[in-house]
Amino acid sequence: MRYGKRKIHHGEFGPNMKNKTILVTGGTGFVGAHLVESLIKLGANVIVVDINLDKKSYFYTQKLDLQSTVINLDICNYSKLLNLIEKYKVEFIFHLAAQALVDAAYRDPKHTLVNNIVSTINILEAVRINPEICGLVVASSDKSYGKLHKDKYIETDPLSGDHPYDTSKSATDLITTAYCKTYGIPAVVTRFGNIYGEGDPNMSRIIPGIMNSIINDQTLEIRSDGTFIRDYLYVKDVVVGYILLAQNIDKVRGQAYNFGSDDTFSVLKLIEEVGKTLGKEIPYKIQNTAKNEIPYQSLNFDKIQSAIGWKPKETVSSTANRILDWYAKQIR
Repeated sequence: MRYGKRKIHHGEFGPNMKNKTILVTGGTGFVGAHLVESLIKLGANVIVVDINLDKKSYFYTQKLDLQSTVINLDICNYSKLLNLIEKYKVEFIFHLAAQALVDAAYRDPKHTLVNNIVSTINILEAVRINPEICGLVVASSDKSYGKLHKDKYIETDPLSGDHPYDTSKSATDLITTAYCKTYGIPAVVTRFGNIYGEGDPNMSRIIPGIMNSIINDQTLEIRSDGTFIRDYLYVKDVVVGYILLAQNIDKVRGQAYNFGSDDTFSVLKLIEEVGKTLGKEIPYKIQNTAKNEIPYQSLNFDKIQSAIGWKPKETVSSTANRILDWYAKQIR
């Protein structure tokens, strides 16, 4: 592999993660915390970088801060990021940090675009100039496809986000691909549907909102018109996918992979499914105030299943009771 006239010799990163030094950006967030938890169980030395250190989050309630190195840092600051990577001799990076809320992106597009794009460029550049980093997993989204008007999105479909958040994820994908093709860096892109599970603090998302309404005996307020359709993917299935990609980085490098599920529901169908599983009536009120949302998205995940054998094991029905139990302990 070459960039310019310099040869890069990347190290090995296989199934055994014990004692590997792994950086997780956005590691105190919902998905990041579950990933950190699994990496710790595998014996990795985990460095967590985040700008939001919420003491009520899953990361802190599970005491993951006591088992990892936590650094409060904005990774849009390139020199500080580079110093951190060199100080800890990072061997692998999971880049999850992002402004991930569509509504927030609508209200403050500049912050979302700068944060999501610049942070990704900084991570890619750090990998480019540090050949001892064996690999990088970049979190993107189904939103990077934009509105394609088809039943199942596949990885070769065009990236055509046309609103701030969607465009930030399309750019993340394209820039990562550019670094892979131009400089041969060992990176892989992941695109997910709606991720749910224990520890999501954002009550504006549908499953946390459902749990909150049940626990507090409140009417659920639905931001959309209730017809928007998405794949729903359990967070621990996502983590398994991330780790499998890292363990197979030499095989999957330079590629993008969809992570979907067979739980493809409209918002109203999801409410019905959760209510049936929990044996509860969930009253709701449609606000229809959501802006720039994509009406239908579902991801074909044949490519990742064929490449490394990943497929989701859990469903909304199989996880709803334990998710409710987790929120009940946190909210009350």
